[in-house]
Amino acid sequence: MNKRYLRVVRGAFVIALMTLSSCNSSNKLTSITGSKTEINSFWDSKPNKKAITVLAPYKAKIDSIMTPVVGKSAMDMDSHRPESLLSNLIADVLRESANIYLNETADIAVINVGGLRNNLNKGDITYGDIYEILPFENALCLLEMKGDLVEELMKNIISVKGEGISNVKLTAKKDGTIISCTIGGEPLDPNRIYKVATVDFLAEGNDRLFAFKDAQSKRFMPEATIRTIFLNYVQQQTKIGKEVTSQIEGRIVIN
Repeated sequence: MNKRYLRVVRGAFVIALMTLSSCNSSNKLTSITGSKTEINSFWDSKPNKKAITVLAPYKAKIDSIMTPVVGKSAMDMDSHRPESLLSNLIADVLRESANIYLNETADIAVINVGGLRNNLNKGDITYGDIYEILPFENALCLLEMKGDLVEELMKNIISVKGEGISNVKLTAKKDGTIISCTIGGEPLDPNRIYKVATVDFLAEGNDRLFAFKDAQSKRFMPEATIRTIFLNYVQQQTKIGKEVTSQIEGRIVIN
């Protein structure tokens, strides 16, 4: 398990900074000393009562926001490459959101596996679960890309061993050679203009999805964060009496 450390700077450093903040001070900072404390289960067994008292009202407020149930998952879903239940689900929801927020039909959607920070467990889904899965403020972006550039995007996806994709079936070799690629059941047309739904972080070519940088056009929806989009989807499924579900479909196969 990866260890996380909290660096604790001694009180003398804080006092020194306060002293130096005075305009008339002639004192100079000559050294800084510090130590590190491993954050592990030891601290759970020895909680600081004063800290608990101070944090209690804030914890109560956060719990009141995060604990309400907004839906139900029919299965456990994790995220991994090249294809997973959770990345398929989020990609599908993202593609559908283009019609909801932009009144446009997206041919493809792409979401990065690295942006999905937790699994979705079978059973009740709370606000907190959705925040843990999608903690970032990444927002919907719809791009127009020519088919030959979409092919480059597929190669980018192969190079990172897979991402969450929707309405695409991609088969490739480990060296990056594309064996086949269909979009909506039809072979990728290098001359066609495709509409691709993704998030603004990826639209700038981040996470090694470089092809996005050369898109012909980009439409951003800052208010439509991926977290809001997914939350609304879960709530809508609940309203119609459905549980959230997903399936593995062979969207990305790397031989």
